[in-house]
Amino acid sequence: MEVFKPLYKLVSTAQATPPSPFNPLSLLPGLITLTPLVTIAERTAQRGTSPLDSLVLAPGLHLQPTANDLHKGEYPACAALTSGYVFRVENPATVYFLQRISRTGCLTDLKLSSQASSSGFFPTRDEALASLGYYAAAGCSVLAALRIYALGDIWGFFFVSNLILIRLINFFVLRRRSQPGWFGAPEPGVQGDLFILLSQDRWVRIRGLVDDLKALTSGTWLSEPTTLDAFLGAVARLLVYANVAVGGHATDAGVCIIVSMLLVNSGLLAFHNVRTRKLNMYGRTMEAVGEPKEYFRRRDLAEQLIKESGRDDWAVAMGLIVKGVKSKEKQEGVRVTM
Repeated sequence: MEVFKPLYKLVSTAQATPPSPFNPLSLLPGLITLTPLVTIAERTAQRGTSPLDSLVLAPGLHLQPTANDLHKGEYPACAALTSGYVFRVENPATVYFLQRISRTGCLTDLKLSSQASSSGFFPTRDEALASLGYYAAAGCSVLAALRIYALGDIWGFFFVSNLILIRLINFFVLRRRSQPGWFGAPEPGVQGDLFILLSQDRWVRIRGLVDDLKALTSGTWLSEPTTLDAFLGAVARLLVYANVAVGGHATDAGVCIIVSMLLVNSGLLAFHNVRTRKLNMYGRTMEAVGEPKEYFRRRDLAEQLIKESGRDDWAVAMGLIVKGVKSKEKQEGVRVTM
C-alpha cells in the first residue's frame, strides 16, 4: 500500500546504515514518561477505562494500575440512616471520589442514579470542558505521531508506538479486573440514605436506590490480578523502562515533539480531572447536589440527621452522640479552666 511505503523505506534505511550516535537529550522523553504523576490514575478512578485511553499519552502512564491506591488506605465509617446499620465503604474508587469532593467541617450531599449520565441530553459546562480536555489530549498524541512519522524519525516513532502499546495492555488488564463482583443481597426498589464519616472531619450524605448504593460502596472496584494480569502488567512496566533506551536514538526534532506532547497532554489531563465532578461506575453516576453545608460542630450535624431519620442508633454506633446522656453545655454552659 502507498501509505506504508515511507515506513518500509525507513526500516530498510535503518537496517542498511549504522545506528545514529547516542544523543543525551533524547533521554528526556523517557525520563519525563517515568515522572510519577498520577493524572492518568486519577482519571481511571473517576471514569474507568476506555479504548481511547491508548491515545492519551502523558507522564506517569505506568502508574495507571495504582488507581486502586489513591484513597491512601482509608475505609470510612458509613451509616444507613434508614436501618441504623453501621459499616465501612469498601470501594477504593468511591472513597477517593468522596475525598476529592468533600470539605472539612461541611456536609456534602450526593445523589446516585442508575443512568450512565444524569444531566440529560446536553452536558453541563464542567462535563463539556472535561471532555474537551480529554479528546484534545488524544488528538495531540495523534498529531505528534503523524509529525514524527513524516520526519522519518524511526526511533521516535517506535517510542510513541510503545507508549500506545503500554496503554493498550493496561486497558486490557484493568478492564478484566474491573468487572462487577459481590454487592450483597439485592433489594430492588428500596430507597437508601447513607451518612459517611471521612477523615479530616469531612461528612458526606448519599441518597439513591439501595442496590445502587451497594454497587458503589461494597465489594471492591479492581479485583486481585490473575497470573495473566500480573504477567501483562509486568510486561507493560518493563516496556516503559525499555522505552528510555529507544528514545535515546531519536532525532532532536523528534525529541522536541515527544516532550511537547507529554507536557501538553499532562496539562490537558489534569484539566480534565479538575473539571470531572461525577463518579461513573457500573452504569451508575454519583454527583453532588448543591453546595456543601458548613456546621459549627459535629453534634449539630448529628442532631439534624437524627431528626430527619427518626432514629439515633446509627449516631451512637458511630460515636457522634452518647446514648441517654444529655448535653451539659445546654444545661450548665461551657466551663473553661485556665
